[in-house]
Amino acid sequence: MREVPPVEDLGEGLWSVPVPVPHNPVGFTYVYVLGTPGGPVLVDVGWDHDASWDALVSGLEQTGHRVDEVRGAVLTHFHADHSGLTGRLRAASDAWVAAHPADARVLRRQSERTDDQRAASVVEQMTRAGFPEEDVEAYRASPTVFRPPALPDLALDDGQRVDAPGLDLRAVWTPGHTPGHLCLRLAGRELLFTGDHVLPRITPHVGQFPLDSAEGDPLGDFLASQDRIGRLPGADRLLCLPSHESRFSGLPRRAREIVDHHEERLEGMTALLGQGPATLWELTSRLEWRRPWADMRPLARHMAASETAAHLRLLEERGRARREGPSDRPRWACVIPGTTPRI
Repeated sequence: MREVPPVEDLGEGLWSVPVPVPHNPVGFTYVYVLGTPGGPVLVDVGWDHDASWDALVSGLEQTGHRVDEVRGAVLTHFHADHSGLTGRLRAASDAWVAAHPADARVLRRQSERTDDQRAASVVEQMTRAGFPEEDVEAYRASPTVFRPPALPDLALDDGQRVDAPGLDLRAVWTPGHTPGHLCLRLAGRELLFTGDHVLPRITPHVGQFPLDSAEGDPLGDFLASQDRIGRLPGADRLLCLPSHESRFSGLPRRAREIVDHHEERLEGMTALLGQGPATLWELTSRLEWRRPWADMRPLARHMAASETAAHLRLLEERGRARREGPSDRPRWACVIPGTTPRI
């Protein structure tokens, strides 16, 4: 687990409060605190754990605020390390919680299903993707599902101003990492809260859920969002405040690097498909990953498969791949330019 840095004063009423994510390699999530006359407004809230809550409360105290004074919180996206403490925050204050409508819809759907139903859905997806029985059984024996946080009560659309008196803080919709991911631009200070959309070193996860869904195009959305964020007026002057790692500048260059990484990944997958049709598991297990495939647990392999599926979905949209075979065990094949796909 990464070392959690100290609370930091970023000037003019802005603070970064790192909230730990216990027993998780991500280490911590930065919660940003903006002081306003009506009470502090938070960007994200952190993971739902006693140690995380204690860090948020004590961090707020170091900024000169009490948790019951919090005016509201904007979620960059619905993932648990960003949204988990919304319920505790609401119980301790009258804070509103805002998110993009697309992410609010995801949370609403998740809240309508039990843990067992969501675990069963993962097992079904792994089976259709061609995962070997030992992987499926390992996950079934010890399923990992994250309970959805309290639902947001305010919708924050693209370009909309956040309810933060004295500050011109506006949403920039950047779908891909999640359907409703938001960056937030603070006018007058040349600051951009990038959430997980743009990180200085690693590329955020972009997955297709369900794994074999033929709807949507999350990676296509993500690449378009990278292009958009890199073309913001004055993008080269912005200081970026991400949810992980460290602050950085040079946003257009970093956005281009992330796009180039995925384009290289798409080319690599196309080359593998050129060797013959493959199930999602077969293709995923042949790719290079940060951690060796043999060392991955079933849940990590499922996440890797979701990322592969997102790339395949974009290749389908570009007419470079197609799925074939039975719907309960599809395979993907390379489409050679100038040829007629088989029916």
